[in-house]
Amino acid sequence: MVSLLSLNVGLPKDVDWRGRNVHTGIGKDPVRGPRFVGRLHIDGDGVGDTAGHGGVNRAVLVYQAASYEHWRRHFGREDIAFGALGENFTVDGLADDEVCIGDRFRIGSAEFEVSQPRVTCFRSGIRIGEPDMPALLVAHRRPGFYLRVLTAGEVQAGDEIVKIADGAPGMSVAEIDGLLYLPDRPVEKLRRALRIPALSPGWQGSFRQLLAAAEQPAAEPAAPAWVGFRRLRVGRVVAESAGIASLYLQDEDGAALPAAPAGQYLTLRVPGAGDPAPVRTYSLSSAPGAAHYRISVKREAHGVVSGYLHSSVRAGDRLEVAAPRGEFVLDGGTNPVLFISAGVGVTPVLAMLHALAGSDREVWWLQAARRPEEQAFAAEAHEVLAGLPRGHEHTFYSAAVPSEATPGTHLGRLDAKALIDLGLPTGATAYLCGPAAFMADVRTALAGLGITEVRTELFGALAAINPGVVGQQLPPPHLPAGPTGPGPLVTFARSGLTVPFDPIRHPTVLELAEACDVQVRWSCRTGVCHTCVTPVLSGEFSYRPTPLEPAADGTVLLCCARPESELVLDA
Repeated sequence: MVSLLSLNVGLPKDVDWRGRNVHTGIGKDPVRGPRFVGRLHIDGDGVGDTAGHGGVNRAVLVYQAASYEHWRRHFGREDIAFGALGENFTVDGLADDEVCIGDRFRIGSAEFEVSQPRVTCFRSGIRIGEPDMPALLVAHRRPGFYLRVLTAGEVQAGDEIVKIADGAPGMSVAEIDGLLYLPDRPVEKLRRALRIPALSPGWQGSFRQLLAAAEQPAAEPAAPAWVGFRRLRVGRVVAESAGIASLYLQDEDGAALPAAPAGQYLTLRVPGAGDPAPVRTYSLSSAPGAAHYRISVKREAHGVVSGYLHSSVRAGDRLEVAAPRGEFVLDGGTNPVLFISAGVGVTPVLAMLHALAGSDREVWWLQAARRPEEQAFAAEAHEVLAGLPRGHEHTFYSAAVPSEATPGTHLGRLDAKALIDLGLPTGATAYLCGPAAFMADVRTALAGLGITEVRTELFGALAAINPGVVGQQLPPPHLPAGPTGPGPLVTFARSGLTVPFDPIRHPTVLELAEACDVQVRWSCRTGVCHTCVTPVLSGEFSYRPTPLEPAADGTVLLCCARPESELVLDA
């Protein structure tokens, strides 16, 4: 007889984990007597991270007693008790390679349907102190699974588990789990998975993306035009406005530079600005196909690199430059396009405007600046727009006086009201670049106008993804506390930080980044989920442990990577 051996519940609480406060419900404890199971949870139970756990499709987590025995043998431990891996139902039987998505069971007076495998997350190993647990659950094909509640009712330990229906088409929990997290996914299996009506919407969405990529593979991203850094000569330096200067970069021998799609950026390593040489990224403002690369740099009040580039770099100097990169690029569509920028955020959209020179595409140029003398590239943009039969030009000055207004300019901020008054086309694609607060406000305003195709470029690191971590207020990136590490230098280019690697105190690049308060993204921390994938600008690395599926060429999984040479990351 298949039975419910242990009914486990627990409310989420804050747990100290590696010096962080994690809000989690991973710790469950057995309870006696019956408990009511509703559509969303069991009485007395809760989850900490509702984005990854809980809800209608993840109401109850099931794990098997046989898998507990497996892990006790694997770790050589006898202290791993039922509920320690976060399950609500510890069961006798119902192995992951036998139970299928869509199978239905009656337990007590409640009825359930298998909806998906367990979500792979770092918290699965917190209570038992085994940080490799997320990867092991997948690699050993023992993830456990979630149930949705079809009929609410009472359950208790000792209840018989009665199968009342088979899922169709039959694909086991272990098979579905491996299909998402392991490499070499057969297309037919992806199609079969999408024919399972009981499979949760989140997993269906992931499989739809995988199937689309398999059936209509996108063109391979172009490899960087060169590996690592090369020296380029500064042809000239031009002041564009109060506080913004452009550097024109050329090949040392006068050869043509590789073309860069409009919107991409360059990464510079600037030895003269510090030791170790700081690394910064700057958007290209030049027209695609120009004989030179042009970057336009705003002088920041306390910017070591921007100050050096403004005050010390002259024509004829050499800079170390990584190849153009970036996914904030102009598409090839025919619908209207909105270029919206503030301050030095004009640089990538200016390159896109140049790319549309002579086009009959409807183009809206919306630029925000404080005053005319702080507006860069006004004349250059106006000249390009004058040649566009369907071009629209609007400039907004937030601190100008009435006498500074000219035709096509507006006094005031580029805000929601201003966008409404312009009568923008709702079918447009918007390209948005500027300070984070500006972009957030404009994006919200565009959504209110029905413009949802919005692409953005963010200066600095991407927003962190640290599931379950609460109350985290990160200071600016900094060197880690303690002695200098003995390993290769690791540079986080977007964060403007270079630090020696320490394999003892911070044994992965992810842990080094965290010690420096660099904003990073992660979930499993064991090479399974690929949340931490990051572009590599230069350098070599190795993996320990080896991820279940390696990252694509030119990228690295921070959570299990160690530098083997000086490593520069786009992070």
